[in-house]
Order: sequence, then C-alpha cells, then structure tokens
Amino acid sequence: MRTGAHIAYILASRRNGTLYIGITSNLAVRLGPHRSGHGSEFVKKYRVHMLVHAETFASPQDAIAREKQLKNWRQDRKIQLIEKDNPGWSDLSHLL
Repeated sequence: MRTGAHIAYILASRRNGTLYIGITSNLAVRLGPHRSGHGSEFVKKYRVHMLVHAETFASPQDAIAREKQLKNWRQDRKIQLIEKDNPGWSDLSHLL
C-alpha cells in the first residue's frame, strides 16, 4: 500500500464468512487493534481478522465514498469483488 494513501479494506472471518468494511490511512497499524480485539466491537465479536481486499485512494473523501458504496452492496457482490483478485481468500496482511 502506498504511504499517504487512504485505504478502503475488507476483513473476513473466513471464506464466505462475516465481512467488515473500513477505511484507514495506515492499514498495517489499523490491523493491530483489530486483531487484538480493540479495533471495533463488531470485529471482536465476530472474529473478523483476515485482510481479504484493499483499495487505495488519493483522498480521504474517495476512500469514504468507496467504503459507503461497499457497505451498501449485497453480500454476494462483495464476495465477487474479493474473489476477483483473491480467489483463495488468502490473508493479504503479509503484503503490507
């Protein structure tokens, strides 16, 4: 991910499982609290820890707009987006 970029991301509990959509300017730092149970109550409750999709944007407004768009999609469309670039649902956090 580019430094200074704004990132819309999707975390998953497992393949075809519970999804969490968020935005951040530093995904590597943001994943730490999520994984330790301090990122959000939703992530903690549903154990949504695998980074399965991320998109970078130059402006925070664009990242926020994408986050809102993704949150309004049906689950099957979100799954199609994930599987387009990550068909095995690999945890992509090692790429950060």
